[in-house]
Amino acid sequence: MTHRDRFEAIYDAYYPAIHQYAARRTGSPDDTADVISETFLTAWRRIGDVPEGERALLWLYGVARRVLANQRRGAARRAVLAERLRDELAADRPAASVDLEHVRAAFDELPERDREVLALACWEGLTGEQIAKVVGCTAIAARTRLHRARRRLAASLRRQPRPAILMGDA
Repeated sequence: MTHRDRFEAIYDAYYPAIHQYAARRTGSPDDTADVISETFLTAWRRIGDVPEGERALLWLYGVARRVLANQRRGAARRAVLAERLRDELAADRPAASVDLEHVRAAFDELPERDREVLALACWEGLTGEQIAKVVGCTAIAARTRLHRARRRLAASLRRQPRPAILMGDA
């Protein structure tokens, strides 16, 4: 049996179980699909490590469990970023309530390049020089990108509809 045949047999046999496992532990169909695809991608890459028979299902559950843990850590990092951005923006303007979903929506509206430098600065706590090394530019360019990304985020926040409960705060 070739690696491909073995993978296809494992996929056909255990996809429903992994789908149910992921669906019960995620909040959206997209997150479920991500867990399933990452789990089976790992199985494909490590097909030689996948045990025989029904032990393969247990192995796949272990992989899916780690994928879910990574997904949760990513969500936690995004929440921390939103919190840091809220605190930073609150320092730059008069005190007003900022809804976390409002910040997330504004952040998601930004181009990937802006999200990347903001995430490196806020999630990872990197300096302009460190960001420059990660993205492959000069320190001055990194600081400029970060400054512009912050301005675009502030503009995006102003464009986002605010929840009714917060309208009176602004």
